[in-house]
Amino acid sequence: SYTNDTKSREENKKTIESLYRLAVDIRKIRRLKEWVLLQDVAYVQEIAGILQEMGADESTVASVLERCPEAVLRTPAEINSQRALWQSVCQNEKQLIKLIEQFPESFFTTKYHENQKANIRFFQELGLKNNIITRFLTSAHSIFYNPVEKTKSVIETLQRNYLSLGGSDANMKIWILKLLSQNPFILLNTPTSMQENLEFLQKNGFTDNEILQLLSKLKGFIFQLTPTTMQKSMLFSKNIFKCSDQDLKELVLKCPALLYYSAPVLEERLEGLLREGVSLAQIRETPMVLELTTQIVQYRIKKLSALGYDIKSGTLESLNGTKKDFEVNYGKMQSKKERPIFNPVAPINIED
Repeated sequence: SYTNDTKSREENKKTIESLYRLAVDIRKIRRLKEWVLLQDVAYVQEIAGILQEMGADESTVASVLERCPEAVLRTPAEINSQRALWQSVCQNEKQLIKLIEQFPESFFTTKYHENQKANIRFFQELGLKNNIITRFLTSAHSIFYNPVEKTKSVIETLQRNYLSLGGSDANMKIWILKLLSQNPFILLNTPTSMQENLEFLQKNGFTDNEILQLLSKLKGFIFQLTPTTMQKSMLFSKNIFKCSDQDLKELVLKCPALLYYSAPVLEERLEGLLREGVSLAQIRETPMVLELTTQIVQYRIKKLSALGYDIKSGTLESLNGTKKDFEVNYGKMQSKKERPIFNPVAPINIED
């Protein structure tokens, strides 16, 4: 209901004055979202008052309104309803105001309030902890735009497929909750597309148990792919490594990234490794290295080379893992290199 026509309209002086009194940088709003300043009705003082009631200080209020100026176009009633809803999953108002400061747009998107409310209730019934739900609200708020019926439909599809792939009733709830907490965006998929992806894997010789493994390893991201992209990625790997269908399947199970990343991405990463002098045989032996970007690989090879480690003749295992994993392994290698070759506490024999 807001207009973006900036040519024929003038800024609302009352809005400008109210924002100015709150020490809000109006130039920033003009640069990024000037249309907010053109609206006839705004609730600057009221919204600021609600934030202050929750414990926000002057600088926090100014920061929130600079980053999300459209907040002042929401009615106090809408914001109070949103406040009560978010409070139901927050530990206290101190945590709530901290979340609003970090993710103002998520909080002030009130258009889908009823969907948010119904989805939150459903997630709680499902067994998701409130701290996970608050993470969804802030960093995956688009999943709340859907009606709860759509969310339920996706969950039912996951449950049905888990059981049909040999998963047990006893473990199903834990599996679903883990998958959701790892990748809430799974809820944006349609049951049809999810079914198509599973059928593609079955047609390509993956057993039910192997598909369950892939779903868990890929944290449900497999549902965000399409049979076409998966086919292209698998074909690329098969041609590069010159392997049989069975060998390819084993490679994918070892490194699901071969299925997840597109052929152009895999090609770029492969070329980056080859430029560093790594052989195809080494990559095939440790395909997990393709999960890393070319920049990360170059950085890690450089650090290892400084310790005298020759990546061309060694294993690629030392490149693998998260940043933390790599730093731990690197630290071990470094201390091993620096360790003195003599025992510093042993007595030294001095001849007369």
